[in-house]
Amino acid sequence: MVHALRSRRVITPHGEQDATVVIEDGIITAVHPNSSSAPTHSHPTQDLGSLALLPGLIDVHTHINEPGRTEWEGFATATRAAAAGGFTTLIDMPLNCLPETTNVAALELKREAAAAGGPNNTSQCMIDYAFWGGAVDNNQRDLEPLALAGVAGFKSFLIYPGCDGFTAIDKQNLVRALPHIARTGLPLLVHAELDPSINAAVAHLNATNADWTKYSTYLASRPDEAELAAIEMLLELSREARDQGRPFHLHIVHLSTALALPLITAAKHEGLPVTVETCPHFLHLTAESIPDNPNGPTLCKSAPAIRRAVNRELLWQALTNGTIDLIATDHSPCPPPMKRMHPDHIQPGQQPGRFDLAWGGIPSLSTALSVLWTECTRRELTLSQLAQWTSAAPAKLASLATRCGSIEPGKHANLIAFDSEATFTLTEDMLHYRHKISPYLGETLRGKVHTTWLRGQPVFTRRNGTDEFPTPPQGREHQLSSS
Repeated sequence: MVHALRSRRVITPHGEQDATVVIEDGIITAVHPNSSSAPTHSHPTQDLGSLALLPGLIDVHTHINEPGRTEWEGFATATRAAAAGGFTTLIDMPLNCLPETTNVAALELKREAAAAGGPNNTSQCMIDYAFWGGAVDNNQRDLEPLALAGVAGFKSFLIYPGCDGFTAIDKQNLVRALPHIARTGLPLLVHAELDPSINAAVAHLNATNADWTKYSTYLASRPDEAELAAIEMLLELSREARDQGRPFHLHIVHLSTALALPLITAAKHEGLPVTVETCPHFLHLTAESIPDNPNGPTLCKSAPAIRRAVNRELLWQALTNGTIDLIATDHSPCPPPMKRMHPDHIQPGQQPGRFDLAWGGIPSLSTALSVLWTECTRRELTLSQLAQWTSAAPAKLASLATRCGSIEPGKHANLIAFDSEATFTLTEDMLHYRHKISPYLGETLRGKVHTTWLRGQPVFTRRNGTDEFPTPPQGREHQLSSS
């Protein structure tokens, strides 16, 4: 069936246009300017008026946790929240699930859960998805089989990731893994923090009886130096691999410290194949805004840590000048008791609100676009820039740029109708992931998703103040292979 969407604000790779987007069998076939000389169409056309039409968002950093920890988050709830937030593709991280996605057998279990976990063995995913594989200690021989089986790339931690089954990789094992990763041509995504400065900071804080209910204590326990040391090491490995004729694509996930920006800028000028992401919470929240009390601030715990306002502004500058390439949510949910916010969340004798005991992760799929647009409007940034950071650049990282990530002929009709002028107060009923907790509850945010289309079909719409999911889950895996 041929149909079309018309908007005075279509966000294309060439900028914002008054245009009509023609869709046939889930694919964009044309983008026609709306003018007196434009061709007329006989097919059904939905006029969005002044609602902006954006490419569907692509999140390259989502923790879905199924199979094994579906009580934290599963495919059904994560993709439902994502559709409501304007996402049309998620790339699922290889940890927090059981088993971790570090070999082909585990990948197939994850595939089965996503594609056949719904009623009558149907998909339970509202939107499309793909998977990262894990590069951990001593699984070098599993990396190329994972690539052939269709992962989008590999994720590693240089520090304990919070779950025992996914081991941090030390430098020696990383060096052993890099030739295998280079042969696949796929990116290596790295959580870039190293232990020594963190261990020293924690030891000092404990020795001085620091108050772990204060965010300032937690911030001191995750010093900038941990990120700087890790990034310096990774860039040196990238340089050595290039000089040996075995370059690999290094991607630094969730950059928090602006002190690393000169290192990254120099590496890019040198021609090293490195890309970088940061996250909505680093671009919106600040250490100064997190209250020092035991009633809820642990909702703001992430690793690495949210830093000060001056650091936030430098991250925004790095996005606008291209030092940081993209924004990813790092959606990392957990059951509320793991945040240790209330006395009933802790063991007898423990103190509530301790950052050292709380899970580090911020759920963001339902809120990321509005949080980001709120900050963009404060800095007079455009929807075209936001689409580059949240759609086009993530599509390129995940090898999806020929399929999605922009509004142009030949791409999937993955689209969002977005009311950029709307303001609202975030309430729990707007959060469609499993556990309705968020550091943004009660905030006034700008910009609301009106409708999300997956391959031309509406999978979410907001009608008369009610959130609706008008079609059964129809998400599918992006089939990828490095062969």
